[in-house]
Amino acid sequence: MKRRTFCKAAAAASLSAPSTFAIGQPGPSANSKINVALIGVGGVGQFAFNHCGEGENIVALCDVDWRDSPGGFAKRAAAKHVHRAPDAKRFTDFRKMLDQMEREIDAVVITTPDHTHYPITMDAMQRGIHVCVQKPMARNIQQVRTLQAAAKKYKVQTVMGNQGHCFEGTHRIVEWVRKGILGDVEEVHCWTDRPRLPWFGYFKPTPPPTGPVPDGLNWDLWQGPVADRAYSDEYMPLKWRGWWDYGCGGLGDIGCHVIDAPFWALDLGSPERIEVVEVDQWFNTDYTPRSARLIYHFPAKGDRKAVKLHWYEGKYRPEKLEGMKELPSNGMIIKGSKETVFHEDMRAQSPRLWPSTRMREYGSVLKEKTIPRSPAGHPQKDLWVAIRGDIEACGSNFDYAGPLTEVVLLGAMAIRAKESFDWDPVAMRCSSKTAQQWIEEPVRKGWEYTL
Repeated sequence: MKRRTFCKAAAAASLSAPSTFAIGQPGPSANSKINVALIGVGGVGQFAFNHCGEGENIVALCDVDWRDSPGGFAKRAAAKHVHRAPDAKRFTDFRKMLDQMEREIDAVVITTPDHTHYPITMDAMQRGIHVCVQKPMARNIQQVRTLQAAAKKYKVQTVMGNQGHCFEGTHRIVEWVRKGILGDVEEVHCWTDRPRLPWFGYFKPTPPPTGPVPDGLNWDLWQGPVADRAYSDEYMPLKWRGWWDYGCGGLGDIGCHVIDAPFWALDLGSPERIEVVEVDQWFNTDYTPRSARLIYHFPAKGDRKAVKLHWYEGKYRPEKLEGMKELPSNGMIIKGSKETVFHEDMRAQSPRLWPSTRMREYGSVLKEKTIPRSPAGHPQKDLWVAIRGDIEACGSNFDYAGPLTEVVLLGAMAIRAKESFDWDPVAMRCSSKTAQQWIEEPVRKGWEYTL
């Protein structure tokens, strides 16, 4: 039975932690607690405990890796935050968790590796459960489009975990661009120091060295929809991002953060071409290159001119701005005909016009707020506000996060193929046959999810 069809039955049932936010019911009290399940408890998942705070009710914890060591992230995180989830039930398989606790769960927070985002998110939404999923939304463009459609079909609240979208600095950049302070923008530069340790490995064997599956790890579930292969310490717990079967490389790791502000401010939409400038490839082509440079070509839109967005990862960097001593390891530059805006780090915490002395020319104009702010300051917390009905949708809901994720995935495909290509977003066709094969990918039997 779908969650949205048993709202009244669930309310009347005698459950240990009854759901109060089922789809179709009247808006709940602001004092009501949201029942949350965390899927992916170790690694980034440990931060999800904090964003439930004392206000929400963590009813379940799910992770495929409950071993004591050398991984043990889930077990340690659960122990550290036991005061936040004292009665949470523990699971290894998210499907069993949802089957058993569907009526007790209002929302899930998904912090698993990229290749399992899609099946977990789809399974939850089909049950009428609200979703916060880490970036990128999914592993391929077909999955992203399907998740967007599913959010509408199942009428659930959604958000992607690109935290910077909630930051004041990101909002400021959007406002400066829309006010015309920068003038006409035709050039953007975004960069990251990824891939680097500890999230990516530096090795050359192909295939990687394999070994026995550690006790306490369900390796089959960790692989999820991807073709079965032998276990290797080079895949997990941290280094999966560099393997194309599991992650999306440096761009997939950081792109949804650092590209977010210009994507939003300039309403970039879909690029018409992705140009590969340089790729410094490892010996093992199943693994992301050590460095890469791309140029996204976005067509003119309305009053906005065509924009070239330059992406740099690894050793590559844009030219320093005049008067700049050195570039930070992650950052973003938007160059306009009047002014240039710059921020360091992967998220726009403290953006400024460059040189900084230009800030004085505009005074209080730079502080004027013309667009709504994030109500809670974090995607996960914004989801709670949206579920309660205090806002219509989260800022980085799937209608926004989907197109942003597509931009990131297209770049990752170009890096992986080492080929430039034209892109038709309507037909979902790219001019590279190599890249086209990754628009939609085969999955293992039993892992098929459709609308």
